[in-house]
Amino acid sequence: MSRLTPENVELAKQIIRRYPRPKSALIPLCHLAQEQDGHLADDAMVHIGELVGVTSAEVLGTASFYEMFKRHEVGKYCVNICTNISCQLMGGEELLEHAEQTLGIRSGSTTNDGLFTLEDVECIAACTEAPALQVNYRYFHRISNDDFDQMIDELRSGRLDDVVPPHGVLAKVRQDLAEEQIANITPPETQVMPRWIADEAAKNDPAASEGGQA
Repeated sequence: MSRLTPENVELAKQIIRRYPRPKSALIPLCHLAQEQDGHLADDAMVHIGELVGVTSAEVLGTASFYEMFKRHEVGKYCVNICTNISCQLMGGEELLEHAEQTLGIRSGSTTNDGLFTLEDVECIAACTEAPALQVNYRYFHRISNDDFDQMIDELRSGRLDDVVPPHGVLAKVRQDLAEEQIANITPPETQVMPRWIADEAAKNDPAASEGGQA
């Protein structure tokens, strides 16, 4: 499966209507496609381009900038072990080596059962909790070799399903906005200064209130 399902097309349309221009929804739509398939497929980027009125090359140009978008199949669990300076000093590289031995793969690879992809990553902003890692971008702090082995066992058994959803799932609860809750979605060039901002600006410069709305 690569193009969005009919259900996800409807969800994509709901997401698009929150933005002043359809192409502004590119990133959340890429996340939607990745949640569907576990990675961002070429056909999905073509479909997203059709939905927002841009080329698939423009979708790729956006998606390829962000490491979180995987353009190839990865495991159900993407394990990111930090080896940047703080984690390195606290044993991050040794933890990565242990992870390779435990999973039987090298960094950048996926286990034969398709469950785990192991990655050596740069700083994940948990320097005070080193050595740290992420599984599908959920944090695990101060991890020892034994902690890692236990975590892998719990992931395999499903005991961490409430903590770590499959790769691509960003949130357990999706935001749902009613029409009356969506505000300020007209194109920028058609927007005018709200009256309360205009009034404040006019205190210093009367000309600044021109174009304000009631």
